[in-house]
Amino acid sequence: MTQPEHSLPDAAYLVLASRVAPALDGGFAVAVPSRVTQLAAAGARHPVLLTVDAADPATHAQWRDELVARGLLPDAAAWRNLFDDAIADPSWLRSAAQQGADAPAAHEQGAADPQRDYRQIRDAAARPLIELPVIENDPAWHLTDAPVVVHAAEGGPEADRVLAGFRGLYRAWLGHVIAELRRDDPQRVVVVICESRQVGELLVDWDDPNVRLVHTVHNSHLPAPYDDPAAALAPPWQRWLEHVHAYDAVLWPTQAQLDDVADRFGVDEGFRVVPSPIDLGPEPGSPRAGARVVMVGRLADQKRVDRAVDAFARVHAAVPEATLDIYGDGPLRERLQQQIDEQKLADVVHLRGAVDPAARDAAFEAATLMLVSAAFEGQGLSIAEALARGLPVVSFDAKYGPREVIGQGGVLVPRGDVDALADAVIAMLRDPERAAALARAAREAARRFAPGAVRPALVEALTAALRHPSRRA
Repeated sequence: MTQPEHSLPDAAYLVLASRVAPALDGGFAVAVPSRVTQLAAAGARHPVLLTVDAADPATHAQWRDELVARGLLPDAAAWRNLFDDAIADPSWLRSAAQQGADAPAAHEQGAADPQRDYRQIRDAAARPLIELPVIENDPAWHLTDAPVVVHAAEGGPEADRVLAGFRGLYRAWLGHVIAELRRDDPQRVVVVICESRQVGELLVDWDDPNVRLVHTVHNSHLPAPYDDPAAALAPPWQRWLEHVHAYDAVLWPTQAQLDDVADRFGVDEGFRVVPSPIDLGPEPGSPRAGARVVMVGRLADQKRVDRAVDAFARVHAAVPEATLDIYGDGPLRERLQQQIDEQKLADVVHLRGAVDPAARDAAFEAATLMLVSAAFEGQGLSIAEALARGLPVVSFDAKYGPREVIGQGGVLVPRGDVDALADAVIAMLRDPERAAALARAAREAARRFAPGAVRPALVEALTAALRHPSRRA
C-alpha cells in the first residue's frame, strides 16, 4: 500500500520536551503541543507529548487541560510526564535503579552526594520516592552524574538505589515508555522528536536501531550581538551543534538559520525547514482606525522592550494620540515600569501583564500595528499570529524570524536602530491607506504558517528520516 500524500509512515511518534507550561513558556508552550496535533492530523496514531519537569501532578493536569481546551493537544491522553508516571507506578523506576547499570560506583548503594542539596519527590501516599540533586548555576547540569536517589518500596527487601544523574533518570523513563509501545511488536519503530536542547544532548548516543531521533530548534544559536554567524558560540550551543549530524533530522524554523549552520558545521540532508504552525482564525474585519500599537512577548532581555519604550517616546511626541499596550510578563517588568515612569509615558504605555489567547486576539483586533524590538528570534510565533489577524508588523530586522515571517506584511528596520523603529511606526500611523494595504498583505503572509501549509514539510522530513537507518545504531 502506498503512503497517502502528506501522511506519515506507520510508526510510534513521541514529542519530548523539558517543560510545557502555558503561562510560563511563551511561544514554546504553543509550538510544542502543536507538533503533537500536527502529527495526529498527518496520520500518526496516538502521538504523545512527554515532559520531564518535576512539577506536581495537579499542576501538570492544569497545564494539560488548558492545552487541550485551546486545541493545542488532541486530548488528555496525549500528555505524559516522567514524575506523574513514577508516582502512579514506580515499578519501572525501581527496576531501572536496581539494575544499576548506570550507577556511579561510589554511590551504588543508594547514597546521595553529600556535597549537594536534594529535592524530594513523594509518592501518592506522601512517602519519599525520588531525591533529585539540586545543581545551580551550571548550564551543563544535565551532563553531571550527580546521583538521583530512588527509594525502595516501604517494607520491601531492596535497599535504596541510585541512577546516574538526570541522564540515567530520563533514559530509564524513555526505555519504559518505548517498552510499552513495543509490547505487541518488539521491532516497532519509534520516532522521538526532541524539543529541548539539554534533553536532546543526553540522547545523542542512543543506539537503538529502531529509534529515529529528530531534533527541533526554537531560537537563534548566535551569541550577542546576535548577528554574526561566525562568532564564538556559548558552550551549550557549541556542544549541541558539534553533534548536530547525529540526529536523524533537524527541524529549523527558518531557512536563514539552517543556511548559517550548514555553512559553519556542514550541509546535512536531514536539515529541514519546518516552522511552527498557527491557527489562522477568522478573516479579519474592517481596517483598523486610530493609533493603538501592541506588543506581545516575555519581559526578558531577548525582547528588548526597553528599546520599544524609547522609540515610543518619539512616537508619542509626533502622534500624541498613539498608545502602546505591552502584553506579557517576566523578570524585567519592574525595571520597564520605572523606565516608563521616568519618560513620563505612563498615560500612553501600559504593561498589561500575561493574557490568555482570547484576550490577546482581542488586543490584536483592536490594534493598528504590532511592534517588535527583539534582539533575536527563532521564528517569532507571536509575529505570525498577529499577521493572521491582519495586523501589520514593524520590527527590527533581527536574526532570524522577522524577515522570513513578516514578508510583505510589515516593515523591517535596521536591528537596534531605535530612531528608525520610531520613524516606521510614525509613518504607518500617519498613512491609513498604507496601513490598510499592509494589513491585507499580513493575512496573506500568515497563510504560509497555517497547519495545512506546514504539514507537508513536517511529513517529508520525518518520512525521509524513517527511510534511512538510524544514524546512531
